[in-house]
Amino acid sequence: MYPETDDLSEYLASDAIIDWQTPAVLQKALELTGSLSDEVAKAGCLYEWVRDTIPHSNDTGIEMVTCTASEVLHHGTGICFAKSHLLAALLRAVNIPAGFCYQVLRLDPPVDNEPVLHGFNAIYLAILDKWIRVDARGNTNGINAQFNIKKEQLAFAMDPSADEFIYETIFAVPVESVVSRLKMYKTRSELWLDLPQSL
Repeated sequence: MYPETDDLSEYLASDAIIDWQTPAVLQKALELTGSLSDEVAKAGCLYEWVRDTIPHSNDTGIEMVTCTASEVLHHGTGICFAKSHLLAALLRAVNIPAGFCYQVLRLDPPVDNEPVLHGFNAIYLAILDKWIRVDARGNTNGINAQFNIKKEQLAFAMDPSADEFIYETIFAVPVESVVSRLKMYKTRSELWLDLPQSL
């Protein structure tokens, strides 16, 4: 994996989607990490909080579609992409660079055997001088994604024979194909029929 830019400031930016300067997002990040001094501990804490506290909308049957970090925090739900937006915002709020990663899945698709894009995060840990990838989708139905600085443990294993793969680029902003769909649909049921299949 590799960042699309070597300028780490781009992985700390606040914008319309990763709106970490929104008071509620900034306050939540500081509240969760206030007692922690180590950046690895902070990153792990924020990752586990988003993974475990913000349910994936499909797991709970929630129809609301969220997109921006502040929306996900306010409503307490989101699909994989939305949860990755919140996690990035929380990390950036405590000065930990975070980006976006995507993979193409076939074995867990909402539509039979059609490829579907799945989103998660990469985190830059300065103390280790390396990026790690984490998936805050939510550990349900046998999923066991973890924060691990030594061995990557994402939500979904890759099956190259099924044309599943991970894009190696770490993006500084969420890709347009994702954002446009999250903004386009009012219900998850509608969105589910038109999830992006690739970047």
